[in-house]
Amino acid sequence: MKIKEVPAVDRPREKLEKYGVNKLSDGELMAILIRTGIAGKNVVELSKQIVSKITKIGVEKLVMGDLLEIKGLGKTKSGQILASLELGRRLLKNKKSVLILSPRDVWENLKDIRDHKKEHFVIFYLDTRHQEIQREIISVGTLNANLVHPREVFEPAIIHSAAQVIVTHNHPSGDPEPSDEDITITKRLHSAGELLGIELLDHVIVAKDKFVSLKELGHL
Repeated sequence: MKIKEVPAVDRPREKLEKYGVNKLSDGELMAILIRTGIAGKNVVELSKQIVSKITKIGVEKLVMGDLLEIKGLGKTKSGQILASLELGRRLLKNKKSVLILSPRDVWENLKDIRDHKKEHFVIFYLDTRHQEIQREIISVGTLNANLVHPREVFEPAIIHSAAQVIVTHNHPSGDPEPSDEDITITKRLHSAGELLGIELLDHVIVAKDKFVSLKELGHL
């Protein structure tokens, strides 16, 4: 199938414009980079083959000869791929990605608020690999459903092209056990996330020395 025959909604360039770069697969990102396919193979099919080759060999060991082994892939496209990989490696060389994989990760990343005297409602906006894109404080003060509206939580998620979110807040009392209001807010945000296609991974309540995951308690 030629790329022109693929429905517009499934074409990499159109998907990037509509949903953002974080929503694209590795193959779709490669398709945008190399732009065109070759005889008998559209750009998406060729891109999947290229990504498979890179994954098998490893970015660090990849050389132009490896890419030239792919039938129809010339020096121009191979050079573009190698240059983009090297540029990404240089730009990210000193950047540390924050991975949020567990409630404890959340607790450890909230040292600045977990023993604060006021409640802080914080959102971690994550990509598909659980890497932090952005962390934002949505509200400060006593937590209630009127204060924490789904719009305030998910509007930044859309702006940042987040695939998933973790909501969290501190309990100044030192007891992280959830209140009825905490549970109500969690379920409300979970329903809103389902409608938007943005997964609410957890609601973690933190205190100075401990934390509670509403997901582990069965409220998600």
